[in-house]
Amino acid sequence: MAHEPDGRQDDGAGDVPVGDRLRALRRARRRTLRAVADAAGISEGYLSQVERGMANPSIATLQQIAGALGLKMGDLFAADYTTGPRVLKAAAAPSLTFGVLGRKFRLTPGPQHHLEAFLGEFAPGGSTGDRPYTHGDSEEFLYVLEGEVELHLGDERFSLGAGDSIRHSSAVPHKLVETGGDGARVLWVISPPSY
Repeated sequence: MAHEPDGRQDDGAGDVPVGDRLRALRRARRRTLRAVADAAGISEGYLSQVERGMANPSIATLQQIAGALGLKMGDLFAADYTTGPRVLKAAAAPSLTFGVLGRKFRLTPGPQHHLEAFLGEFAPGGSTGDRPYTHGDSEEFLYVLEGEVELHLGDERFSLGAGDSIRHSSAVPHKLVETGGDGARVLWVISPPSY
């Protein structure tokens, strides 16, 4: 690793030291040093030293910190790390199959800073899964692009069609079900990232 004039080590990924990346990602998620340190099983003082480039953490410790931030280890070293504009071509959007007859595409290039967006596609009768789930304590926005869905939010149910939207806390147990019988496409925006 090359040493920078100020004593920080260059991790070779976009010339941004890992401590700076950690600080930016932690702040983007509106997490305190104490909360992340507690979740990672390290001291607040040590995390502060890592963020300021005064301590060199082990791979295991970096994995713990990344996990506490909801990141993968590779997100800390992404060569395209930047706070400026970033393009993600549709063909390159990471996707996964989830729930029942559902598919989710990440629309925001990682690592996420202040928000993350997903496109969800549901076959007729599809859903996010059998049980409601939670993730963090973020603000979640759902917009229905096509079809009809029902959002189970705590004890409430909301029927939504194309053009409808709803905002809620991701800390409230929720589940989405396709109800129109023709499939559905939805957009999720979550801030700060917690999924």
